[in-house]
Amino acid sequence: MSDETSPANGVVAPGVIDGDIRPDPEGLDGGGIEDQNPCMAMRIVGIKVRDDSNICDFDAGEQQLKRGEIVVIETAEGPAMGEVCTEVRKAHSGSVCRRLGRVVRPASAHEKTRYYEIKSKEKEIFQYCYDKVVEKGLEMSLICAEQRIDGSKTTLYFTADGRVDFRELVKDLVSRFRTRIEMRQIGVRHQAKMVGGLGLCGRPLCCSSFLKGFDPVTIKMAKEQNLSLNPAKISGMCCRLMCCLSFENAYYHEVRKDFPKVGKKVMTKKGEGKVVRQNVLKKTITILNKEGDEVEITQDELS
Repeated sequence: MSDETSPANGVVAPGVIDGDIRPDPEGLDGGGIEDQNPCMAMRIVGIKVRDDSNICDFDAGEQQLKRGEIVVIETAEGPAMGEVCTEVRKAHSGSVCRRLGRVVRPASAHEKTRYYEIKSKEKEIFQYCYDKVVEKGLEMSLICAEQRIDGSKTTLYFTADGRVDFRELVKDLVSRFRTRIEMRQIGVRHQAKMVGGLGLCGRPLCCSSFLKGFDPVTIKMAKEQNLSLNPAKISGMCCRLMCCLSFENAYYHEVRKDFPKVGKKVMTKKGEGKVVRQNVLKKTITILNKEGDEVEITQDELS
């Protein structure tokens, strides 16, 4: 059984922070601060909270920010620091689909020093925890360590096939680093999001580059997109169905609604034929004519 002792003892149950359930394993991923006025113009900037995290949008307010600058930000988990990774851009707040955290101010010289000290400390905690996991033979895969800017708490993310008894591990960590420790178990999709990598298409993983959440993905979507149902070809790095099957599905539905169905007889400028295939990306259909030949045509060639 996993440890669920009181936070006063320096241990926090998985997914719980001071009694408040946090379903998002990346609580520092912007968002959740206050409602935006839909009629107000916003200045948005992309900020990376961790070296291995994706770039998140934050409300820059009226501040002038430059790439590479370290700033103090407000997040759903409290104050944090991050690095500005994009230029400030303007957007109508009505076009922003979710609440954004805000940039408080550029970090002071002391805060910048503290920021780099925390990054170094996170690496030290991670390595110590990794060594202890191996030493104790715990069946868990450690992902990363994340420490608050005031050093009051460190969260260690991990994946495991089941529940893990990490009470002795937490005691070792608290004894060594004298800070509150939270062990947070996440799923393989969130692991891929945090670790990053390249997909089958050769581009950075969608979840670690621009997706803000995970939508349901079904095998039906792969069928509707005429993809091979070979698991190796439709699964991502997380060994789950690829996220692109979900967010690209709307495009397939939009294009297909004007296509004649497969098996239907149609009349073209070159005569009658039967629809045997649809190519959504090229916006063409393939018909089988009376001579037994396959002909690829566009929708404009239907009569």
